[in-house]
Amino acid sequence: MQVVTGAMGSLLPKLVQLLMEEYNLQKKAKKGVESLLREMKSMHAALCKVAEVPRDQLDEQVRLWADDVRDLSYDIEDVVDKFIVRVDGPNEPAADGNKLTDLVEKMANLFNKGKARRQISSAIKEINKDVQEVANRRGRYTVDNIVPKLTAGTTIDPRLRALYTEATELVGIYGKRDQELLKLLSLGDEDPSNKRPKIVSVVGFGGLGKTTLVRAVFDKIKGGFDSRAFVPVGQNPDMKKIFRDILIGLDKNIYTNINLMVLDERQLIEEIRDFLQNKRYLVVIDDIWDGNLWGNIKLAFSNMNNHGSRLITTTRIFSVSIACCPSTHDSIYQMEPLSDSDSTRLFCKRIFSSENECPSELKEISRDILKKCGGVPLAILTIASLLTAGHQIKPKVEWQVLLASIGRGLTEDASMEEMQRILSFSYYDLPSDLKTCLLYLCMYPEDHAIDKEDLIWKWICENFVQHGKHQASILEVGETYFNELINRYMIIPIFNGFREVQSCRVHDMVLDLIRSLSAEAKFLTILENNKDVTGSHGNIHRLSLQNTEEDQQTIPLTSSMSISQVRSITVFPPAVTIMPAISSFGVLRVLDLQGCRIGATNFQPNLRDIGHLFHLRYLGLKRTGISELPMEIGNLQFLQVLDVQYNFDMRDFPSSMWKLRKLMVARVFSRCYWPPGMLGNLTSLEVLERIYASPSTVQELGSLERLRELIIHFFDWSLEVEETFVQTICKLRDIESLSISCKDVPYLDLLGERWEPPQRLRKFHFGSDHIACSTLPMWIMRSGPSHLSNLTKFSITIKEVHQEDVRTLGGLPALRHLSVWSTHQTERLLVIGADGFHCVIALGMHCEPATQLVFQQGALPNAEYVRFSLGVQVAIEDGNGDLFELGLGNLLSLQSALIEIHWDGVTNMEAGEAFAAVRNAMNTHPNHPIVNIYMKPEISEVTDDEDDDEDDDDDNGDEGERMDLD
Repeated sequence: MQVVTGAMGSLLPKLVQLLMEEYNLQKKAKKGVESLLREMKSMHAALCKVAEVPRDQLDEQVRLWADDVRDLSYDIEDVVDKFIVRVDGPNEPAADGNKLTDLVEKMANLFNKGKARRQISSAIKEINKDVQEVANRRGRYTVDNIVPKLTAGTTIDPRLRALYTEATELVGIYGKRDQELLKLLSLGDEDPSNKRPKIVSVVGFGGLGKTTLVRAVFDKIKGGFDSRAFVPVGQNPDMKKIFRDILIGLDKNIYTNINLMVLDERQLIEEIRDFLQNKRYLVVIDDIWDGNLWGNIKLAFSNMNNHGSRLITTTRIFSVSIACCPSTHDSIYQMEPLSDSDSTRLFCKRIFSSENECPSELKEISRDILKKCGGVPLAILTIASLLTAGHQIKPKVEWQVLLASIGRGLTEDASMEEMQRILSFSYYDLPSDLKTCLLYLCMYPEDHAIDKEDLIWKWICENFVQHGKHQASILEVGETYFNELINRYMIIPIFNGFREVQSCRVHDMVLDLIRSLSAEAKFLTILENNKDVTGSHGNIHRLSLQNTEEDQQTIPLTSSMSISQVRSITVFPPAVTIMPAISSFGVLRVLDLQGCRIGATNFQPNLRDIGHLFHLRYLGLKRTGISELPMEIGNLQFLQVLDVQYNFDMRDFPSSMWKLRKLMVARVFSRCYWPPGMLGNLTSLEVLERIYASPSTVQELGSLERLRELIIHFFDWSLEVEETFVQTICKLRDIESLSISCKDVPYLDLLGERWEPPQRLRKFHFGSDHIACSTLPMWIMRSGPSHLSNLTKFSITIKEVHQEDVRTLGGLPALRHLSVWSTHQTERLLVIGADGFHCVIALGMHCEPATQLVFQQGALPNAEYVRFSLGVQVAIEDGNGDLFELGLGNLLSLQSALIEIHWDGVTNMEAGEAFAAVRNAMNTHPNHPIVNIYMKPEISEVTDDEDDDEDDDDDNGDEGERMDLD
């Protein structure tokens, strides 16, 4: 069944809280709370069992009972929250120096608290009557006979990266499909009379890997084009947004700094046509559902461009594919399910870590299960994940149960409904908390890139994440939830250029499934294009505004819908125009307006009204264009997360912010000014990002004993500031992530010898274009590998890099991401051997002037990405018989590389030889990695096009080597 636990996860701790002495409940009220707590715990246990069972397998009476309990839990939580706010909320009198006035206000507060206690006593009595009535009905049903399933582990599966590589390979990246699509793309240029861009449409059932295949081919060939863009569309497209995305993809540097919102469709089309005039371009339009839509998109691309341009579309509908390819010059590529052998390879790789290790006793049942999956990679991966628990393979009897449960539809009818049935098995196998977290992803539109940390903090503020055992922070527990959803293929990770998971997407079919489940559970209401797409009735508990019609100004609430119980609202531009008044949301916990330009619109919500949102935990105002926060923000004494990043007109904070004693996360723009005495009062802060460091703020940081993450920028550095900062940072014993940058300081011996980094330190960054360390910091050499056993990411700018520094860094046992930049002459040869860097998956080593970096056999066994510079002159002067032999073939896990070849002081021919040697090493590498080779300065005879840096910020961070299709 759907998640039916309602507000239980957060209600039970609050009932325990009510029993604490500080609330001073009357004796009868306390007994009532104790009785209520016992009954609600019992109901919660029963609901968790119900939630493990598919809805169609439950008796109708049980479903009705579960719905009653869910609704009752929300009502009880509202009553409890209102009481807690009245007792704990903003009630401090404003000190005006008049003792009589202060006394009167204190007496009024005491009276109000006493009145609140009497009211809660009466309310608890009435609630117990309702709860008893619902509880009596439970005895007549078979709720307690339902057996819950076991949960799985919470760490990222170490086979995950190899698994994703294998999955993409099977849909054609390095195989037959890859070559077939490339062949279709190369056809047509031999006919000089043809003046149209070549169009190839990839069509196939959802889950076959169309987007994966096209993205891989796009990355492989995009270096051969002047301009390129990859644009997702989806089921509910906004034409103007599509055109804006095309422009931004074609040139980020130009179009992210231009206000494209003011242009209408005609102007956007003309802008695209003008930009692409006389250019060879590659554009992918992904996931088209309507042939007429393609007709409108195609208007932006001239039919008279005879420069070998390419347009690629993907769709699930064959008729749409035909509409995309009206000419015989165009091609349709039909994706087919995986063959039996490839299906077996993918299935066995997921479960047994090797395609040849399936035990004989499981081979027959494996074949039967794969028949049910019908060669659909998503179905294969989903089912395979159900047959393992952590690193253990489930017993054969559980395989047989699963086989008996899967319908036969995929082998006979590849319908979306049957795919949802397969996906639902993975959903019902999730622990209760993870079900709720997954359903929350309905909050986001189709194809939306969901920021990892934003999502986790919303889960936390909604009380979906349970406090961890031992010393795990609440954020660490939330990260295990996120990782587990990746492990189970319920979300798709998005990696940044340095191979870190920065965000995620939800596969279309998974989104269809969880939207359906959310609608059944009345968990979340989506208002999209003036329509309620979830069919909500009654009280709305969570609201997502995804309107794309900019002129819509009313919210489509019906008489059967109420927003008085809304706990979370996320608004996506331009839906802010239909947002009700903030004062309408009396029990709101999460308010996210990220990207909504409320600072420059006539429909902006009145931010002064947030002072009435006493329950608010999360306030997201990133990129909203606001210039100030209202003074009323001081009323939000339960606020945990405040995000006001990238509001460039903000310069200071209201003086009332010192009251936010429960604030855990503050993400700000670095130039915002903190009045003296404010920061030191925010003693609950755990995350402080992009803070502007003044002498007073540096000193006050020492009061933030819970601080775990700090990003700090110094505009004015002095010995006095350095001394204060060292003293401050030594007090922060829980720091896990530290990033430091400053302006106009040539060299700095970071933190001296006095800082002993905490053993929990995970990430460290120091440096910028203006600052570098004289040497590798003393603390990293003095601490030793055993003390820095948790350091996974290290980034630094340093004056010189020596072989001894390489050995020191290579000995860090947990290091996964390493970036080292030098500003002066280093040793002429740096060697990466097999005796270190065993966990590194991404390495960047950029030495100026460039030196020679050599990878020995066994080096970097897990590295997927490397970035380094090569000095041709150094290699020639110091080389022996193996000129330009860098040992790239020794990097067995390599997937992509970015190499800068510096050829100062040598001839074009010698530079060309270096380029050819590096390119040949990449071409002959067994993994066929994506390579980005840059010549500094550029050599037109070696590269086919001008150097393009604008694609360095792509989702995968890689750019293919320039090449021609012809």
